[in-house]
Amino acid sequence: MDKKSVHTVMLDRDKCKGCISCMKRCPTEAIRVRGGKAKVLYERCIGCGECVRICPHQAKLPVYDSFDKIFDYKYRVAVPAPSLFGQFNNLKSVDLILNGLLEIGFDDVYEVAVGAELISQKTRELMEQGKLKKPIISSACPAVVELIYMRYKGLTDHVVDLVAPAEVALKLAREKALQKGIPAEDIGVFFISPCPAKVFALKNPVTAGSGVADGVLSISELYFKLLPVLPKIKDVKPLSKTGVLGLRWAACGGECYGIENEKYLAADGMENVINVLREMENDSLNYIDFIELGACPSGCVGGVLNVENPFAARARLRTFRHILEPSKNALDASEFDEEFFHWDHEPEVEDIFRLDADFATALKKMREIEDLYAKLPHLDCGQCGAPSCRAFAEDVVNGDTIIEKCPKIKDETD
Repeated sequence: MDKKSVHTVMLDRDKCKGCISCMKRCPTEAIRVRGGKAKVLYERCIGCGECVRICPHQAKLPVYDSFDKIFDYKYRVAVPAPSLFGQFNNLKSVDLILNGLLEIGFDDVYEVAVGAELISQKTRELMEQGKLKKPIISSACPAVVELIYMRYKGLTDHVVDLVAPAEVALKLAREKALQKGIPAEDIGVFFISPCPAKVFALKNPVTAGSGVADGVLSISELYFKLLPVLPKIKDVKPLSKTGVLGLRWAACGGECYGIENEKYLAADGMENVINVLREMENDSLNYIDFIELGACPSGCVGGVLNVENPFAARARLRTFRHILEPSKNALDASEFDEEFFHWDHEPEVEDIFRLDADFATALKKMREIEDLYAKLPHLDCGQCGAPSCRAFAEDVVNGDTIIEKCPKIKDETD
């Protein structure tokens, strides 16, 4: 299975109007409009969900596993992202949601927030040891990591090679089930995700951390299954193992809070992320120690697999500051190998900007692109079906479209 076989966004052609909204907002220029319909170039897609968020016709559909998949396993473990708890109004206890997950079909729960607290401590330790290149870029958001490896290769050595909290929680959840004596083949561990990027990261065979989940479910689907059962739960068992620190990871700035360092920068939303990365390329952020970047507005609470407005969800999570302990989880060096928290390999991201494997051919194409680009109007209007005039020039040279698709060129030749 190659990377192209793992899609996290699909197109409903009947709903697509070819309006170019998604094409103009895609951070990696992974969308074209051909024949009046959007087309996703999956080798460029990082699963950020921006096209899902921006489409006015709901023609972009995020892909995730069906809830029914959990019943393929005899022992089912739910691993919910912290943002799940921000979806419910007047929630007095995290435990209520965890009990609700047991009611709808799971046998056990293990919070991603536990993994977040452990990753926070590991990051602090690495920073204290001076082993990381500053400014350090968090590796928690898979869409941001892939964006960096795809478009900002000069910054890859700034990305800390720690697995995401979800991967830590998934590994620990499976280990917990095995310690109970449950046969490995009976165990199904399912991440409940706020965004397509995490679906992609956990199911893609070439990403660090792939293969640790038996399925990735949508928060939105689980939300509607939980709503009717929550009022019926009378005996709320104390299941939560996390503190405020872990829950704060759901919103932008939560990871920075956990590293206990004042020289940090937190940015959310793809436009802001790209601006920060450009600043780093220009060596303008050397006074910063740690950078937290999230593809979704407001952080994971803004993921397109959520239900609630991200600002409302963030406000709800803040109420737990007065209820929960600051943190409940700490690393014990005797419990974990050093490799447990680190990538087993770097992300394998295709060089989408290489024009050809042969250097001479690539150089020839580059000259042709520059010559064609000089003739174009530089309006980036999108009428040609490409997100920019430069992208259109590249498409023409690569044989993916014809120059007459540009309205200005067509008018001049008519």
